[in-house]
Amino acid sequence: MSLFATFRSVVRFRQFEWDRTKRQLARCANVEDLRRLAQQHLPAGIFDYIDGGAEDEITLRRNTDDFSRITFRPRVLADVAAINPATQLFSRDIPFPLILAPTGFSRIANSQGELAVARSAERMSLPYTLSTMATRSIEDVAAVTGENARNWFQVYVWRDRALVSDLLARAREANFEAIMITVDTPVLGRRERDIRRGFLLPPKIGLDTIYEGARHPRWTYDFLRAEPITFANLVGSTVGDGRSAVSLAEQVNSQFDQALSWRDVAWFREAWSGPIMLKGIQRHEDAILALKSGVDAIALSNHGGRQLDGAPSPVSLITQVIDATENQIPVICDGGVRRGSDIAKAISLGATACMTGRSYLYGLAAGGERGVDHALRLLEEGFLKTMVLTGAHNVSELNDQLVEMPKAWESQPQNLQESE
Repeated sequence: MSLFATFRSVVRFRQFEWDRTKRQLARCANVEDLRRLAQQHLPAGIFDYIDGGAEDEITLRRNTDDFSRITFRPRVLADVAAINPATQLFSRDIPFPLILAPTGFSRIANSQGELAVARSAERMSLPYTLSTMATRSIEDVAAVTGENARNWFQVYVWRDRALVSDLLARAREANFEAIMITVDTPVLGRRERDIRRGFLLPPKIGLDTIYEGARHPRWTYDFLRAEPITFANLVGSTVGDGRSAVSLAEQVNSQFDQALSWRDVAWFREAWSGPIMLKGIQRHEDAILALKSGVDAIALSNHGGRQLDGAPSPVSLITQVIDATENQIPVICDGGVRRGSDIAKAISLGATACMTGRSYLYGLAAGGERGVDHALRLLEEGFLKTMVLTGAHNVSELNDQLVEMPKAWESQPQNLQESE
């Protein structure tokens, strides 16, 4: 056999993929790869807004690092030919335990913004949470999703309660399933990357902006040909809809209700008949109060490390909160999820589901709607593979017998009876 024939017998040339987005996404093996691709596609200030956290970003790093502190104790010879990754929340099935977290200003990553994310979530039958500060409105999202879509609405509590009432009425009219009240934002955390960049919404043009735009022509072209970015849910309101450039800190500190307290939960129960979640619980005592207040679920969250630097990671709180509330309320772990194995770890500690925002935003910036699809598929495939490799046939078999966590997370907190 000739050398050429031998070469041909063992080598096959890969067909070139002419679709640039498809070619780039095919090389993204995990969410971190999507993050790097997003960084290549976005102007530095836009990427830092999505990627950054508060102050020294200790909590931002801790959110992801703490997942690596959990180890698996896998079972073998477990006959995992058939597994079921589905779970339930609010008496409805979820194909695997993931919720798409609310993220504001998604159109700075890609002009389709929240519409692309909502469509992707619907295709995978996953709940998608639209932010109050979204750049597409409640009605916009409802128009591009079907009647079976699980659309939720995240609520920032404004001082103007008439505005909050109007937002809830619009969400109800658009058949949104549930609301998620963010409770960790009486003021905005000090996000020093944004301060250094002078980050405003919508972006304000300067020499640095022109330079970054020239370096990222695909993003610039997409941004310039789209309609102006606004806080779409707030158009026509008295609090400002973002038509003029404003710092996020200025908007939050001047308009959000710093007097928000546990007394206000009853007001929301009167105003909304569907499921209510509190997002931003960071200690087991508050989880007990949330349960007693009558909400339907809680999200352990530190706002993605963007508020109080030094706050605990959500995953480190799961066991304490489950013990304190005696597993009487669904617990969602929001923060640091980058792999399907992270989801499996959180579920094994007792969480009902995980939420992620940055993972899909990296996908959106990297490849638009297809990038979101890719990010969600990576998480789903990772979760399924982890179930197989740990010998879990269904979500209920993902339990504390399959994992080991740091001893400090195992402290026995005050329980419900002791709190009364």
